Amino acid sequence: MKKTLFATATLVTALSSAAIAEPAAGRWKTETGETGGYLHVDIAPCGAKLCGTIAKVVGNANTSIVGRQMITGMSPKGGGKYSGGKIWAPDVDKTYRSKMQLSGNTLKVSGCVGPICRSQNWTRLQ
Repeated sequence: MKKTLFATATLVTALSSAAIAEPAAGRWKTETGETGGYLHVDIAPCGAKLCGTIAKVVGNANTSIVGRQMITGMSPKGGGKYSGGKIWAPDVDKTYRSKMQLSGNTLKVSGCVGPICRSQNWTRLQ
């Protein structure tokens, strides 16, 4: 019984440490949109994947999207690459298949719906 509890505690600690060490986790600033506004997005582990939630809207009156999940199901692939997720674009209210590439304090976020693709370079805030 004690060995099982110890093994379980060790596994939970290892998973928690891996989640905390996730390089893309943190607060990110999107690129400025056509209206001059931008978002702050908090990226954090959600299970074994990453998700991103809108934390702040700057320069736009539509603050009702704060708290909405913008990135879902993003899987780390190693080497700063992430894929398999989806991203919601609030300016066009569309959800795209998405991938991300981390390079220092820049996160290139891209997504496609059919042949239409978009990308942005986000800047790390925290």
